[in-house]
Order: sequence, then C-alpha cells, then structure tokens
Amino acid sequence: MAYRTFEEANISRRGLLRGGALAGAGAMLAGMPLGRAALAHNHGGAAAHSMAWPGVTKEVTGYVAEGKVANMLATFGWGTSDALQIVGGGKLTIGQPAMADADSLYRIYSMTKPVTGMATMMLIDDGKLGLDQPLADILPAYADMMVQKTYDGSITDVVPAERPITIRQLLTHTAGLGYGIIQKGPIKDEYERLGLVPGQVSRIPIPGLGRSKPVEGLANFADRLAEVPLVLQPGTKWSYSVSLDLLGRVIEVASGTDFPTFLQDNIFTPAGMTSTYFTVPSSEVGRFTTNYGILNGTPLPIDPAAASIYLDEPAFAFGGAGLVSSPRDYDRFLRMLLGYGKIEGKRVMGELAVRVGARNILPSTVETAGTWIEGQGFGAGGRVTDSAFGWGGAAGTAAFCDFKSGLRAQLYTQYMPSDSYPIQNKFPELVRADMAAMMGGAATGE
Repeated sequence: MAYRTFEEANISRRGLLRGGALAGAGAMLAGMPLGRAALAHNHGGAAAHSMAWPGVTKEVTGYVAEGKVANMLATFGWGTSDALQIVGGGKLTIGQPAMADADSLYRIYSMTKPVTGMATMMLIDDGKLGLDQPLADILPAYADMMVQKTYDGSITDVVPAERPITIRQLLTHTAGLGYGIIQKGPIKDEYERLGLVPGQVSRIPIPGLGRSKPVEGLANFADRLAEVPLVLQPGTKWSYSVSLDLLGRVIEVASGTDFPTFLQDNIFTPAGMTSTYFTVPSSEVGRFTTNYGILNGTPLPIDPAAASIYLDEPAFAFGGAGLVSSPRDYDRFLRMLLGYGKIEGKRVMGELAVRVGARNILPSTVETAGTWIEGQGFGAGGRVTDSAFGWGGAAGTAAFCDFKSGLRAQLYTQYMPSDSYPIQNKFPELVRADMAAMMGGAATGE
C-alpha cells in the first residue's frame, strides 16, 4: 500500500535528491547580523549552554511532537570550543525506543561537498593542484569537451568548449557539468544510461524511484562523464552539478591515494572525526537513523537503518553526496575550519587553504542571476555569505560556520524530499532571530 501511494505521488530519485539540493542551497546565512558581541559568548565552555535558542527549540521540538519526523536536532557551538549545545530530540526510528542524540548517524548527502572541497584545497596548498589549473592536466579525457547548443536539448547538436574546465570551476559548480537530479531530457537519460548516478537512497525497490545502477569505480565514473557533453560553456554560469564527485577522482590522481583513504588519513583521523563513513559499519547500526519519505505530512520509511543501503559499499565514493556522519563529528569539521585548519592544537590543513576555500572563489566570468546563489558567493563546495560558509543535504540536514562571530550551527533530521517541510530553509532565519534577541538582551543588560 505504501509503495503504491509513493508511486501515485510520483516519488523519484531526481525529486528526492533535487529537493534536498535546492533546500540546502537556500539553507545558509543571508546577511546574518553577527558580530563581535556574539563572539563574546565564546568565553568559557559553559557559555554556549547558557544561551537560549527559543525560536529554534520551539520549531524543532514541534516537528517531533507533531509526528512530522522521527527526530530533529539543532546544535550550536562557538569558535573552536568543544562545548556543544543541543536542542531537540526524538527517536532514531519511529516506534522504536532508541533516542537520537549528537552521536547518532545521519545521511548528510550534499554536506559531503564541503569536505571534498576542502580536501581539494589541501592538495592546492601542497602544490599538487592549482586552483586555476586545467582539469585536462590531471584527467586528459577532458581536453576536448563538447557543449550542448541548447541547455537540456540535444546531446548531438553540440559545439566545442570555448575554454578548459579548471579546478576552481569544479569547486564552484561553474564547469558546465550537468547533474542527473537537475537536468531534463536526453542528457538526463544519458547520465542514467552511463551510470552517472553519484548518490543513493534505498535498497527498497520503491515504484517511481529510478533504479539506475551507478558505474563501478571513480575512474570509470570520470571516464564516462567525459563522454557526455557539457550543459553550459565552462566558466559562464553557476549550475549545481556532479563536479564535486568528479573531484574525488582528481584527488585520487593528484595524491596517488584512493579518495576514501585520502579523506580518512588527511581529514577524518587528524580532525578526530571517528563517526564519518561512506559505509556504516555493522557495529554502528545501533545509532543509525532511519530515513523517511514524506507523503501528505506523514513520514514513511524509505531507508530503514537496519537494512539501509548505507550498510553496503557504494559503487564508488560519492564526493558530492555519499557521507554519513553524526552531529558531533561534523561539528569537529566546522571547529577545524573555524580554527583555520587546526583543532585541539593539531594542524589538519593549512590556514591559507581554509581562508581561500571558505571565501567566494567564483570565477569573475560567471553569471549567478536566476540561480540558487544569486547575490551570494561560493567557495570550495559550499555557499559563502558574508563571513559564513556551509551547505545542506537532501535529507533535511544543514551546517554552517561563521568566521566573524565564531558561530557553528547545524540542523539534523532525516526526511525526503527536504522541501516537504520549510524547516531547512527556515533554520537560518530562526538562528538569526534568536541571535538578534540575545544580542538585544545583552545590550540592555537582561
């Protein structure tokens, strides 16, 4: 019955993942009024726990109380302090006793992109890549790319690329590459035919959910992607794409290390991130959340934790949407960024790599009008708004850090499509409102 209902609602892989990508794109800061007054709250580990987040708390607890989601958590921290304030709660799985907390495991989908982006920045900092280096230097198959004459039109009516794809363009979704969750028509079909499907949702054969099998291995993914025309001329317009997945292969070639191992050895282990995986170990299933599809406000399980597709090794490591992590673990990534590459006295990546990767590095030739980032900037895999850097995920998650105030903020829940509810887009607004109230109270001595 449930699967027939999903079919009637036209649930699809594209709809599930694209909804999350769009919401994630809108889930970052937009002129958040944070300043030195906020940073004053970062003195002492207990400070974060003394701060009230009434708007956020009311919203996230309301979602759980009303049965809209199994769980919802928001976390807050300041600077590089390990103090983490947590609001919200709920169950890992509806109807089961295990409770969600900061160590629960969530599918973070596109929140993987900033991790891959910063890994790329590390190689640039080491001199193994150049920010404006042509991709063809690393992957020769991309030397003579063709471009659709008409966006999402024919894949045979094409013209030569006017300029080479660069590493900067891959980091910022400006290389002209497509995305199966964005494109329509023949090119979307070609992506599916070639297995250019850098994401996964469920083992369950849900009617209406595409069952295209991803190509095996990052090298094969990169080779096949080079066969498909670009949807836009490189360096001309921002367009959400598979570029961060392709960067996984670039990282492999430039470093001489397979992509998952590079992340583990160079980011996860040195940053103390012990709960971030491409494949959830069987020993950790007890703290894994269930993912839900939302139908008319009712959550229906589409990826049960005990039988999740994330318990299987993926066809390749999806650098754009493949990671599972916990709120506490991903917060360590944010802490490392706010420490300009250091966490708990340990250097993970160079300060310059963080400073460049977390700022606007869009090519000057790129048009953003009418895109998800109009009026914004973009860094190494994440949105840049003023001094904030971050991104969201297809199952309702979001995370950002603000370098001016030192604020770290995250939202965790598990439902798809993420635009089924407004909370992911609304999260930064709630944070802004609570911050403004706190700053007002501080100014009046309340």
